[in-house]
Amino acid sequence: MHILLLNSEYPPIGGGAGNASAHLGHAFAAMGHRVTVVTAHFGDLPLHEQRANWELYRIPALRRRADRSGALEQLAFIVSASFWTLRHAPRLRPHLTLAFFGVPSGAVAWLLKRVYGIPYVVSLRGGDVPGFRPYDFKTYHRLIGPFLRRIWHQAAAVVANSQGLRELAQRFEPRLEIPIIPNGVAWQDFATPVRAWSPPRLLSVGRVVYQKGFDLGAHALADLRTLDWEWYIAGDGPYRPQLEMLMDELGVRDRVHFLGWLDRASLIEWYRRANLFLFPSRHEGMPNAVLEAMAAGLPVIATRIAGSEELVVDGLSGALVPPQDAAALREALRPLLVEEGLRRRMGQASFERVRQHYSWEHSAQAYLSLFQNICGG
Repeated sequence: MHILLLNSEYPPIGGGAGNASAHLGHAFAAMGHRVTVVTAHFGDLPLHEQRANWELYRIPALRRRADRSGALEQLAFIVSASFWTLRHAPRLRPHLTLAFFGVPSGAVAWLLKRVYGIPYVVSLRGGDVPGFRPYDFKTYHRLIGPFLRRIWHQAAAVVANSQGLRELAQRFEPRLEIPIIPNGVAWQDFATPVRAWSPPRLLSVGRVVYQKGFDLGAHALADLRTLDWEWYIAGDGPYRPQLEMLMDELGVRDRVHFLGWLDRASLIEWYRRANLFLFPSRHEGMPNAVLEAMAAGLPVIATRIAGSEELVVDGLSGALVPPQDAAALREALRPLLVEEGLRRRMGQASFERVRQHYSWEHSAQAYLSLFQNICGG
């Protein structure tokens, strides 16, 4: 098959969705399928890359930040990608389009179907689903809601990456059947045969934004300041100054270390240095950071939200607590900060769960089965 993959973010820009599209695209190509990726250009990244069965085009889209994009930038991607794909589709002749996010990529895929009859699949990622992060996206979702319904209904399939995200999507549009294809992880890259389990070193990975709940982690850890711990946060974002002020007020600023954005090799090294993963997020689809932490053999303390509640086995590979509950987070952290053996046992359970059940090859094969049904085998 020839798969056209659309995503406005693609490594090294963007977050989990970009990471997922890269891994899936390379998995498709490794399985012998042809893959063409269209994404947004940023900085001095090359406009075109090519290797066996795989080709990438970065097109102008007014992208200003590596970690996130705004409504204007998404609109620019829709316009730019529409012109580019309409021009090149007759030459490329893809069998199917895989669009990450209903908007912006789904809008481009919808147009390609209207003009050339190319079927498309929408991969829901979280921010494109009404009801997700209402404190950030309520107005945005109200504006795009009517267009999303049209895009979803014209798609050959709409896929969610977790049960929680599917439930959220079906509350918005209950008439659709939405299969689940979870994210995977390249667990071989993160496997850590030797680790220092003491003293406690917590790691969190993600954009420093309100969604990620780092403020809840600060409150929980402040109540545990008599215990031995250090907390490392890999990532950056607009919430960092406010978070640093909160940590000063709580008296824990000297024990919290902001690592900023890390390249892949450096991030893997920090997964190996840590011995406990803290993920107090308010909303997710299927968090790649949790999968990576588990692949590295870390016990995970996370909120009971979409994605995390399907990955973390409470009491076995970590602990799940109600979202927005700093007190519950504190009590879940306490035994794991005290008991080195508990961290070790839960970390091993995390690794085994990921190794047995989650891989990008498994996810890619699930998508390919869906594509083959759509395209008639």
